[in-house]
Amino acid sequence: MKKIKGSITSPKGFTATGITCGIKKSGKKDLAIIYSEIPCSAAAVFTTNKFKAPPIIVSEKQMRSGVIQAIVANSGNANAATGKQGITDAWEMVDVAAKALKVLKANVVVTSTGIIGKLLPMEKIVPGINRAVNNLSKKGGLDAAHAILTTDKIEKEITLKVGKYTISGIAKGSGMICPNMATMHAFITTDAKIDSALLKKLLKQAVDVSFNMLSVDNCMSTSDCVIAMANGMSGAEVTGHKSQEEFKKALDHICIHLAKEIARDGEGATKLIEAKVVNAKSISDARDAAKMIISSDLFKAAIFGKDLNWGRLVGALGASKALFDQNKVDVFAEGIQIVADGGELDVSRSQAKKIFKMKNIIFRVDLKAGKHSAEAWGCDLSYDYVKINARYHT
Repeated sequence: MKKIKGSITSPKGFTATGITCGIKKSGKKDLAIIYSEIPCSAAAVFTTNKFKAPPIIVSEKQMRSGVIQAIVANSGNANAATGKQGITDAWEMVDVAAKALKVLKANVVVTSTGIIGKLLPMEKIVPGINRAVNNLSKKGGLDAAHAILTTDKIEKEITLKVGKYTISGIAKGSGMICPNMATMHAFITTDAKIDSALLKKLLKQAVDVSFNMLSVDNCMSTSDCVIAMANGMSGAEVTGHKSQEEFKKALDHICIHLAKEIARDGEGATKLIEAKVVNAKSISDARDAAKMIISSDLFKAAIFGKDLNWGRLVGALGASKALFDQNKVDVFAEGIQIVADGGELDVSRSQAKKIFKMKNIIFRVDLKAGKHSAEAWGCDLSYDYVKINARYHT
């Protein structure tokens, strides 16, 4: 497995595009299509938010067969909290795309992200879909990655070469990030040949160690989804134990990379925070403890202020469900021990300065309660986060 330069269209048989159809007032790209020459084995994980957006409701139904051929994604408008008309509009997006692509209606899924509570401008989206279909190309991957963004500052993409097959992913996400399944929108393509049931199993596992361990602001979206497509055009089959483990490793890597990029690009963020909890009594303890640390607003604000306030970290740790003896806990920041057996260690001003020079700060927490570990990712809480969300009408 090695990282290569590429895009969502790098696997054989995939094309994509990203265009401006007028949803965003800024004039930026706002409509993307990802398309496979042939139907794909497919799997998805959707938001557990009870106020699901119509595109999620529609795409959940479309995914039941485990086969899709195209993803249509718009940004600038989430088509959420739009009632029956929102459902009608989501199905119209499916219909229009299926006819333009000349594929089965059952093989198209749709996603939308952006402002909540506004109907989609279908008079712009319908012709936009037709224009986008005519614009599909092998060179359209970066445009697609750009067209799904909202408050993001950067595109998020990664491509891996694994033996004879390729696997790629793109994602959007910057705010309203704290899922119980995945986060934001992430789309994964591969030309490996894999059964949809196995792909679904491995995708869920990948989500659990990546997007489920991510928080920017502890707020769950109505529109979160992760969708994977495998068309098998490389001829490389994922069947036996060895090939499954190899594919799992690559899929985990893709999802973890995208999750970290979302945290790094969090609204107003200046630092990426990684919490590594080791020697927990159980995997659930490790995950819960790590997630609590990176979700603490007090801790995140301290990091923004360059204040090595470890009390906020252990306070968040203590609020988790993890079982441990507080008198045994050790904490390290960028390899510098700041807590020993639950108590403070003297950290010099020069050491603290060294820690806060890093754009990516890793906190390692040793619970000394077992043999399990987990990682979680978040970002600091800045003035700009408040400004962005005070001005972003949802």
